[in-house]
Amino acid sequence: MSKAPPGVQELQLLRHVARTGPATVGQLAETFGVVQGLARSTVLTMMERLRHKGYLTRRRMNGVFVYASSAGDEELMRDTVGRFVQRALEGSLSPFAAYLAERSQVSEAELAELERAVERLRSRKKRGSR
Repeated sequence: MSKAPPGVQELQLLRHVARTGPATVGQLAETFGVVQGLARSTVLTMMERLRHKGYLTRRRMNGVFVYASSAGDEELMRDTVGRFVQRALEGSLSPFAAYLAERSQVSEAELAELERAVERLRSRKKRGSR
């Protein structure tokens, strides 16, 4: 987590690229940019910022640059949450857990995912205490 964190809108663009795959500035301006109300130049600026931060890579194909995410969507979100916990919660998961416990809208799939995460933590803790 040593990279400069992406901004909110940069993260949205980055997740879009991670989910949809490599794309040119023009393609992203027509999809992400239109939905967000962003000009092509703004999309390009964001993509170059993300590239300089190390989140996007680019390569020239047929005379145009194609940008790709250097990480998958799941890894991006895990890093984003990790930064939030470290920066805003001073590394403590307790406030995060309290938020989840009080949250009224938790789907069965989310609950199952949380249970798997807790089981992985317990398993790691048992292996570490041996």
